[in-house]
Amino acid sequence: MTEACIVGWAHSPFGKLEDPDVESLIGRVAAAAIEDAGIAPADIDATFVGVFNNGFSKQDFPSSLVMQHIPELRFKQSTRYENACATGTAAIHGARDFLAAGRGRFALVIGAEKMTATPTPEVGDILLAASYRREEGDIAAGFAGVFGRVAEHYFQRYGDQSDALAAIAAKNHRNGVDNPYAQMRRDFGFDFCRTLSEKNPYVAQPLKRTDCSLVSDGAAALILTDEDTARSLSKAVRFRAAVQVNDFLPISRRDPTRLEGAAEAWKRALDQSGLTLEDLSLVETHDCFTIAELMEYEAMGLTAPGEGKRAILEGWTAADGKLPINRSGGLKSKGHPIGATGVSMHIMAAMQLTGQAEAMQLPKADRAGVFNMGGLGVANYVSILEPLTP
Repeated sequence: MTEACIVGWAHSPFGKLEDPDVESLIGRVAAAAIEDAGIAPADIDATFVGVFNNGFSKQDFPSSLVMQHIPELRFKQSTRYENACATGTAAIHGARDFLAAGRGRFALVIGAEKMTATPTPEVGDILLAASYRREEGDIAAGFAGVFGRVAEHYFQRYGDQSDALAAIAAKNHRNGVDNPYAQMRRDFGFDFCRTLSEKNPYVAQPLKRTDCSLVSDGAAALILTDEDTARSLSKAVRFRAAVQVNDFLPISRRDPTRLEGAAEAWKRALDQSGLTLEDLSLVETHDCFTIAELMEYEAMGLTAPGEGKRAILEGWTAADGKLPINRSGGLKSKGHPIGATGVSMHIMAAMQLTGQAEAMQLPKADRAGVFNMGGLGVANYVSILEPLTP
């Protein structure tokens, strides 16, 4: 069995877009990804659509919406995937399984979400569906409140991490300036991110506005095929490892200062790939909140528990550091349209590995890690990507 390869992609801008609905967003990227791969629409054997929805749109059941834009896909299978904020990567895994089973040669994966048309209080409640409502449904400030509580636990155990969180926010906003798809292309600097102000108030203490990812519209799509087919195309990025690990949904069943499911996913992915963290050139990780990125440093093994601040304050994760993390700007700067996020993260990594990241391009990019998380460390996906050798 050969591994799946990414051979084409398309990415909309993220932000408050004029597209009226998720159907329009899907239409932005689907045909463009097929064209980028250098194949015909009729070559697609199956489509895998990642949309979280849960109330963002009255039009649910999105799997066949792509056919409005690509009629050649009529009578071919198309399935919707959903796994909270890891919805996009769940769709990628579905496509990989399809190819591994030998049921087709080309799979189209689409991730999309239309969020900004929904009033802010409703957005918070919709996202709380990715928590354990029985115990966490009354937390103020929605999912920011959930991560705020985790940050409080982390601060109590390891001390005030406000400098580290501000440095993560500043790094990712600085990186996002170079990303043409990013929602917020502005370098705020450490001092602004560190200082409580009218423009940077608390959202859920100790998290300020600059600690929280953005409400976004957007879509991303990619084409997967097998290795043999990929070698005949113009570019190909291979999955050296792809792992999913799920954990308990209630935070009460877990240590709130550790992302244990993420750590297990990273361990399995590195074992599967035969690599160590030192072998990676970059990582795109799920910084829905700055405290998440801080804890993910520890989960991936970059530092010991409680020492994640060293990675950011000593410059390890900067664009010129020993392991650049979120060179794209991450969710913090790029935006976080739920269904599109996992697909986008894989595209950002693939762009680096094929030398097509333009202003974001790192001098060395031969292996990349991607961590996409659904809920608070509940659905954990790690991919290890590398260019396909001739």
